[in-house]
Amino acid sequence: MAETKNLLLFRKWDLSAIEVKDPGLKTAISLRKQILPYTYGRSALKRFNKADVNIVERLINKSMHFGKKYAKNTGRMTGKKTKLLNTVKTAFDIIALKTDQNPVEVLVRAIEYSAPTEDTTRIVYGGTTYHVSVDVAPIRRVDLALKFIADAIKEATFSNPKPIEEHMAEQLMLAAANDPSAPSVKKRHELERIAQASR
Repeated sequence: MAETKNLLLFRKWDLSAIEVKDPGLKTAISLRKQILPYTYGRSALKRFNKADVNIVERLINKSMHFGKKYAKNTGRMTGKKTKLLNTVKTAFDIIALKTDQNPVEVLVRAIEYSAPTEDTTRIVYGGTTYHVSVDVAPIRRVDLALKFIADAIKEATFSNPKPIEEHMAEQLMLAAANDPSAPSVKKRHELERIAQASR
């Protein structure tokens, strides 16, 4: 049987040395070794199975929508997974050139800094609706972080001549540096602030 120890993502990036620093996200961020982050939707119909899907593939899946806030998916990016795969590949090359870091590690840091720990839920009690602060489950934290990052990329790219690869690299680097001007980090702080107010 062939040796599969050194499977490098896109034949370039080693995932074995990357460590998830946030203890709450250790189970939700999968750094499974793959050459191509493409599972052909094998885990789509199994509950909680997305936690086993490689985090790079999950970023690609989240980015496979098109449009502004009011037109999240108009069908224009459906089935364009290979296109997004190449986009992420190029964005990773840009990150590596600019930061001299493993781009997958930059993505993991960006998710850690964009993942909210608190959220609000609605409780109807005696005909009155209250907003109550709740802790966020690890899988949902990763979901929200990826959503915030993908939305930031979409908003930045919309009607902009600069290529999406550059925007993606920019947003990931900003979020990984925990920059307060990064839209995904802003969203996280906003969500946590609302949750703190309704404790």
